[in-house]
Amino acid sequence: MEEPFRILHPVKYYKEHFLCGVRPDGRKLDKFRPVVLNAGSIQTADGSAFAKVGDTSVMCGIKAELCTPKPENSKEGFLIPNIELSPLCSPKFKPGPPSEEAQIATQLLADIIKSSKCLNPEELCLFPEKLAWCLFADLECISYDGSLIDACVIALITALKTVRLPMVDYDPATGNKIVKEEEKRCLNIVSTPICSTFSIFEEKMTLFDPTHEEESISSCTLNIVIKDDQICSVHKPGGAPICDDDLLNCIEKSKERAKEICELIDKAMQTFKTT
Repeated sequence: MEEPFRILHPVKYYKEHFLCGVRPDGRKLDKFRPVVLNAGSIQTADGSAFAKVGDTSVMCGIKAELCTPKPENSKEGFLIPNIELSPLCSPKFKPGPPSEEAQIATQLLADIIKSSKCLNPEELCLFPEKLAWCLFADLECISYDGSLIDACVIALITALKTVRLPMVDYDPATGNKIVKEEEKRCLNIVSTPICSTFSIFEEKMTLFDPTHEEESISSCTLNIVIKDDQICSVHKPGGAPICDDDLLNCIEKSKERAKEICELIDKAMQTFKTT
């Protein structure tokens, strides 16, 4: 009878669990799900990583292409992320053009990377006004079960750390360029932003790392990005208010989690460098 009750009355079903201080998956309200990470998952890409947060799985592949810088930013290259949410990851998504949720998630991910300043776009420029690198970061959600941005940030940052760009000889007079595949360099990732997602249920219960169903019945979601043990950004797209004490608690828990995930990324990179 439990499964039909969950389907027919999801809010009541979850509320009865929350009032007992436990969630249907066995976690307490203030517990995050385990994170699994693998660096260098796609050999044909210039950089890649696989991240799994609970049952949400994201594969990130980065492809580098040479391009011309924008006139207004003539000394900068590009990092263009794109999140794909296909029917493969969840039946809530339909085939066709990118869904609104995918577009919003992509823009939020781009904003997080930009505000964290983890990668200096000038480092991607080879010759001002003439030649620069454009990094296309495709993030394919394989399994969708909440906290999508958390998994995407982890996958993208790790993938960026695995990127190896070939050296390029460029003659501005003739426009000729020679790509030296045998000589490659790493990107200088100066910081590691980590995102943690929370949701507010009935304006009084804060759920850490919510699942998709928990997000769907909550009155709002909250994304907190930590960089170098400091707040980088907070994203709350409307919804129910959150009191100061709950917000401060979420920030402190985000800092603790960011340290753990940074250690996980470091271990994944050590494994990647030895293979």
